[in-house]
Amino acid sequence: MTDTLLLAGTRKGLLLARRRGGSWHTEPLALPMTAVYAVGIDARRPTPRLFASATSEHWGPTILHSDDLGASWSEPDHAPVAFPKDVETALARVWQIQPGPSSDPDVMYAGTEPAALFRSEDGGINFELVRPLWEHPHRPQWGAGYGGQAIHTVLPHPVDPRRILIALSSGGVYRSYDSGESWAAANTGIKATFLPEEQRYPEFGQCVHKVAQDAENPERLYLQNHNGVYRSDDWGGTWVSIAQGLPGEFGFGIVADPHRGGHAYVFPLVSDYSRFTPDFRCRVYGTTDAGESWAEVGSGLPESEFYSLVLRDAFTADAADPLGLYFGTRSGELYAGGAGRWERVASNLPDVLSVRVLALA
Repeated sequence: MTDTLLLAGTRKGLLLARRRGGSWHTEPLALPMTAVYAVGIDARRPTPRLFASATSEHWGPTILHSDDLGASWSEPDHAPVAFPKDVETALARVWQIQPGPSSDPDVMYAGTEPAALFRSEDGGINFELVRPLWEHPHRPQWGAGYGGQAIHTVLPHPVDPRRILIALSSGGVYRSYDSGESWAAANTGIKATFLPEEQRYPEFGQCVHKVAQDAENPERLYLQNHNGVYRSDDWGGTWVSIAQGLPGEFGFGIVADPHRGGHAYVFPLVSDYSRFTPDFRCRVYGTTDAGESWAEVGSGLPESEFYSLVLRDAFTADAADPLGLYFGTRSGELYAGGAGRWERVASNLPDVLSVRVLALA
């Protein structure tokens, strides 16, 4: 069994869990009394670099990094992510930390609240605002989801390094074909159920919750919306519903298998107005045919009386084969599993906000 390092950002710190020889071992919370809204892993370098977006009630938001697999954490002597003075706004928090394409090993991205994209060219130590997106004419009309107005998805294209796609709540999907110099909305077919009937397919303004990319077809994307699960086969040009067969089309996270095309996973909830799991059962659903059909994945999860949920970045997959899936709940449980049997890695944690995993050689 592959050794694994699991990072779980919580409302009160960062949990590291390590699996060696099939057994999980958890460590005391790192970065205590900070809300870790995003964790990230850059596995492109010889020693993977870990990232944690920590928001202190006293010191504010920052990004820390570790080059020794979480044994120690450091940050620059200045704010690594900050709006330029002429922008006249302040950073609330970092919601996403994402490595750039493999062809640009020093490029990292950060998605923030208020909704902005930042780019680093020194491995995630210093970030600069991507001004063309910030200055997009749609931005003043972007709304704020329940969790805030945030760019929570950043997907560099795996083949063409000039292409990058982002998503935010509530603004929708945007894409660039020229390394971020220009941006266009990409929401055709996504329904905004909270708008009047005649306005439910706008150019932008959808409350997109998360987007994932197919392993084999770089043009294929999967999207969990605010009421709706969608697929695009033209890199966001058009979207079609793939919610049929799910017990609920509301949810937050969506994950794609990094090895197998057509394989994706969701954690469904009943609806916007009933944010409970169907029948109060904790269940992951998966598709092996790009959303044409769905089925429960694995066994060993709570059978009933489950009242919690999984947030958009608290659901992830590893790069191992066979695939491992991982999620954390708002009630503080952390699970690992997949097609076989699920196991509980930790419980009684603070609210789990973000989860990432590294398969170690």
